[in-house]
Amino acid sequence: MGYIYLFGAIAFEVLGTMLLPLSQNFTKIIPTVVLLLSYLLSFFLLALTVQKLPLSIVYASWAGLGVFSVAILSSVFYKEVISFEIIVGLFFIIVGVTLINIYKE
Repeated sequence: MGYIYLFGAIAFEVLGTMLLPLSQNFTKIIPTVVLLLSYLLSFFLLALTVQKLPLSIVYASWAGLGVFSVAILSSVFYKEVISFEIIVGLFFIIVGVTLINIYKE
C-alpha cells in the first residue's frame, strides 16, 4: 500500500509542477487551483507513505521520479530540448532510485 501512496504522491507532484507555466505566475485561476490542490494531495499522500516506508527511500523515490517525469513531460508538452547529457543524467536517476528500492532494509 505504501508504494501506491508513493506513486500517487509522485503523480500529483508532477501534475502540479507541469501546471506552473500554465498558471502564469498564479494569475490564471483554474491552473492555479488545480496546481495547489495537486501539491496538497501530493504532500498528503507523501505523509501516508512515510508511515509505511522509510523516509529516506520515500523522499529519494519521490524526488527522483518526479524530476525524471517532469523532464520527460516537459519535452513532450512544452517542447523543451533534452540533450544527450540530460538523458544520461535521467538514466542515472532511474538507476539510483531502482537500486535504493531494491536494497532497502
